[in-house]
Amino acid sequence: MFNFFKKHKDLPAWDAKTFLSPADGEVIPIEKVNDPVFSQKAMGDGFGLNPTSNDIYSPVSGTVTMVAGTKHGIGISTGDSEELLVHMGIDTVELKGKPFNILVSQGDNISAGQKIAEMNLDEVKASGKETTIIVAVTNSAENDWQVSLEKEGKVNHSELVAKL
Repeated sequence: MFNFFKKHKDLPAWDAKTFLSPADGEVIPIEKVNDPVFSQKAMGDGFGLNPTSNDIYSPVSGTVTMVAGTKHGIGISTGDSEELLVHMGIDTVELKGKPFNILVSQGDNISAGQKIAEMNLDEVKASGKETTIIVAVTNSAENDWQVSLEKEGKVNHSELVAKL
């Protein structure tokens, strides 16, 4: 009856400077993301994930700093200064929000492993777009930070996949 008290009960452990998988799927190096803006790290260092599930989870704990008007991207700031972008799909800005359901708002404090969005993979694919999720640390270059993958290939959401 009072499930709201259990909202974050089963969240995974998370340490600063680490990143959890934002979905079930296959982790890939950011250099293999099929978008030069991300693969060349123009938006910062990070990683990609080819999802097998519609559910999207936060890779870190922090504060939601931005939700794109087209719902394809969520900005998150951590307590130790990382600025992240969780970008859902490639060129999905053109879909004007249709395949996305955002579960957080700007200003929300969120926990690593918390469900933050849903992306209808079938709709994205039917529109001719790729479903790759990109997690980019947008202030990595200015801080001389590099993201190192701890795991590639098949993962479940909220598994540790990268470190700063």
